[in-house]
Amino acid sequence: MRRVGMFPADKKSIQHLEKDSDGRAVICPRKMLAVMMAAILTAPAMALPSGERQQRPQSPQPQDPRARIRATVDLVVVPVTVKDTSRKILDDIRQNEFRVFADGIEQNISVFSADPFPLSAVVLVDNGLKTKAAAMMQETLRAIASGFSDQDEVSICRFDTGFQRLGDFTSDNDQLLTQLGRVELGSAFPGEGSAPMTAGPRINGVPVPGAPMPGQIQIQGAEIKNLDDAVYAAGELLKGRDRARRKIILLISDGLNSRHNTHKYDETLRLLLRSEISVYAIGLGEALLNRGFTRPSRYARETGGDIYYAAKRADLETLYAQLTEEARNQYTLGFVPEKVDRSLEYHTLEVRVRRPDLVLLSRQGYYSTPRP
Repeated sequence: MRRVGMFPADKKSIQHLEKDSDGRAVICPRKMLAVMMAAILTAPAMALPSGERQQRPQSPQPQDPRARIRATVDLVVVPVTVKDTSRKILDDIRQNEFRVFADGIEQNISVFSADPFPLSAVVLVDNGLKTKAAAMMQETLRAIASGFSDQDEVSICRFDTGFQRLGDFTSDNDQLLTQLGRVELGSAFPGEGSAPMTAGPRINGVPVPGAPMPGQIQIQGAEIKNLDDAVYAAGELLKGRDRARRKIILLISDGLNSRHNTHKYDETLRLLLRSEISVYAIGLGEALLNRGFTRPSRYARETGGDIYYAAKRADLETLYAQLTEEARNQYTLGFVPEKVDRSLEYHTLEVRVRRPDLVLLSRQGYYSTPRP
């Protein structure tokens, strides 16, 4: 038996004291052992000698697909939309129902998510629409804000022969409405004449009366608008955004495009695929007559986006939110390429699903850094 004097007389020690036959306070050995074990188990790890420190087992954390996307450099991310033949989006497809092929070789899906992703979006508005289509879009511009949540980040831009950004990326609804309020379709861009292809025709520095404004110049009935350049500029804005966001261009246009773009279609598509950007388009005006054959429809098809057409105001207001919801709620498939030729830069992509009669929207290829 050890005497009390050998231990600090605090409350925790006193509660374990007993008395011997002479009435002296002593500690019960079993209780003393329990106190010592409790002290060892509750002591900080730094209090133990280095050779005796123990790590408490960590409970497994649920897999965060966005963390995996950020961390895995070689990971190819493939957003996929699945629809039935009536174009209704399906949300009950399981991972083992998907198959992914790169260059015709089936790949192992290492990342899968059916959860919504926040968006990084550039809303790209056509500034050279015909009168009726322009009026319809001008009346509905503020409705664009309703398609985005406070988890998304959005920048509003417009284009004709040039490209104008109306504000930085924002998640604030009031700031987004302010950007939308700056869109005046058909008006010339600020600084008119300070850059190539932004000013109307002049004689001795004086504007020609009745001459068409930029974005409405007519040559053989076709408007001059550099749509490829505008999509390229939007891609440049998006390419550096967080990879764990879904990066999209919401393009609202009649699809008319000039032959005078600095960046041609193939170069622009390359930028979009390299930067994992999808194009979602709403066709107006002339696009209604050329469904499936316009430049926006090509960009949408190649990048795994989608395109809809609006003939009236109610359709347009509905489509703003419909397209952003579709983009946000795609399936996310990820794989690290295996058995593909690493010396190649471009690789084809194909996604299949083990159910009949379904329509899949996904990008048709990806670019990688060639390896010798």
